[in-house]
Amino acid sequence: MLLAIIFTIFAAITIISAGMVVFSQNIVYSAFSLLFTFFGIAGLYVLLAADFLAATQLLIYVGGILVLLLFGVMLTHKIHEVNLSNESMRLAPAAIVVLSFLGLLSIVVYRTQWPTVPVPELTPTTARIGTLFMTDYLLPFEIASLVLLTALVGAVFIARGRVKK
Repeated sequence: MLLAIIFTIFAAITIISAGMVVFSQNIVYSAFSLLFTFFGIAGLYVLLAADFLAATQLLIYVGGILVLLLFGVMLTHKIHEVNLSNESMRLAPAAIVVLSFLGLLSIVVYRTQWPTVPVPELTPTTARIGTLFMTDYLLPFEIASLVLLTALVGAVFIARGRVKK
């Protein structure tokens, strides 16, 4: 019962703050709402006994990407004069698509026989993940490393710009 209450709290934090990210007209408020969304997701990872993912979520997304985003927003010149509203919004077609999709998802949720499993014991998973990366999943791990390295070199090349003669 306690886990269900904690799950509901983290899910509510995640959904409400994600809604604030999308619907806020002020980009600073959206960025701070994104912080609570990431915290809520990290809490859900902890409840799923995925401690490594929770720590990664906090370190990378909250500690790195969100702080970088906030610095970018704060250092942007005349950020308060930016109008974030989209003039080409069509609310009626969007509402029809969203309600249709919501109805379809509701049908799937209520008709599916969801398997139930016992709550996993909270044990550290980092050693097991490290072992799997170095044994069974070595090739995908190395390919992902090369893709990230290529993206990093490409980003540096693009950011450097062209040298004028």
